[in-house]
Amino acid sequence: MIGRQQEFNLKLNQFLDCLVVGLAFWLGYSLRAAAAKWFGWLELPSFERFYWQFVLVIPFTPLILERLRYYVNPLQKSVAKSLRQLCQGLAIVVILLIVTAIFAKQSTDSRAVLALFPLLAIPLLLIRESLVRSWMRGQMKQGRFRERVVFAGPLEDVERLIKSLPEDHVQQMDIVSRIDIAVQPISRLVEAIHEKSVGRVIFAASHVHFNRIEEAVNACELEGVEAWLWADFIQTSIARPTFDAMGNKPMLVFRCTPEMSWELMVKGIIDWAGAVVGILLSSPLWLIAFIGIKLSSPGPVFFTQMRSGRFGHPFKMYKFRTMGLDAEARRADLEEHNQMSGPVFKVERDPRIFAFGQWLRKLSIDELPQFINILRGEMSLVGPRPLPVYEIEKISDMAHRRRLSVKPGLTCLWQISGRNEITSFDQWVELDLKYIDNWSLWLDITILFRTIPAVLFGSGAK
Repeated sequence: MIGRQQEFNLKLNQFLDCLVVGLAFWLGYSLRAAAAKWFGWLELPSFERFYWQFVLVIPFTPLILERLRYYVNPLQKSVAKSLRQLCQGLAIVVILLIVTAIFAKQSTDSRAVLALFPLLAIPLLLIRESLVRSWMRGQMKQGRFRERVVFAGPLEDVERLIKSLPEDHVQQMDIVSRIDIAVQPISRLVEAIHEKSVGRVIFAASHVHFNRIEEAVNACELEGVEAWLWADFIQTSIARPTFDAMGNKPMLVFRCTPEMSWELMVKGIIDWAGAVVGILLSSPLWLIAFIGIKLSSPGPVFFTQMRSGRFGHPFKMYKFRTMGLDAEARRADLEEHNQMSGPVFKVERDPRIFAFGQWLRKLSIDELPQFINILRGEMSLVGPRPLPVYEIEKISDMAHRRRLSVKPGLTCLWQISGRNEITSFDQWVELDLKYIDNWSLWLDITILFRTIPAVLFGSGAK
């Protein structure tokens, strides 16, 4: 959470960026239209034909930049970091426009406009950020935009909190008093609120009894000032604390998976759209696989197996069959050749795989039917690979089960990091947890693009 002043600054910066990206898009159109007259290129249609792109660009660009933490610590951030975040954000916006054009059957009358838009938007946004940063620093030197606050709690806790805050947050606060509510009466806190005319009290009181904190918060409530409580009394290494409500009861929630957001909604849309496009584009490969399997091995074309989905919920996963019908019966004979540590079973040059099935695996064609699982909502394009239910039941380290906290995927960090060349289950899980802890829409897009060469060149596939 952020204070009212920080929230106002965020909304102001986002509003300015809406104007800037709108200007950049219009300039891109104008430059392309001018080039058509100067060089005799194909004339552009009227700007009205570009309204749908214009309407998408203006609100979504600041929202995407916010998710990339572009607006965090603006006074301390380097130009290089801002440039990197802007490149990522504008790339996502352009991809969003292209995907929308494909599935909404909207015309893209000029690809040059889409190319010019980010090239113009990035420097304009950097200039806006630089101007606002310089203006804010000048205002702060004059003592403006500084909120009067009181810190309450043991002095060592208060100092520890202040030192841990970003410098630009501290610069925007005028700390008018420090009250140790562990030894001083709550009336002293009320006096400080009156004397200093503060609008917010920040509690750093991990070593203060809850009843005492409750009394102090109630006093703030009666005075009509905000009470902020530093929730460090529960130490977690992974889970991120957030606030929610159950009915009318406030809840402190510790999440170790991505919180529901527009990014997850977009991920769901991309999953569905990607599965449809994937099936359509790969349909010739489905036909080749169907014929090849029928000619190579008696039995069904598809192989189904119960896999563990999100939170371990079992689902039937589909693959093109690459092994003989007696594969499961022969597994026990191959246990001593298992190359993977932990519960996972993988054998190099598995004798159960017939020749055509080996080719299907080499190019990952055997995985294509999992697009059906994605359409059914059981899998995602990107996520930890789903393991058989019986392998999940063998997991001895409970920390490994956290890979089940998100929907399994068709590809993941493991897929682009050598796949079968990784023989340690701990290392495999480490990659999965790295994905979960650092998830973003941009990370998904990066993994998808890196999966293409990994599949084409058969990286790590056996």
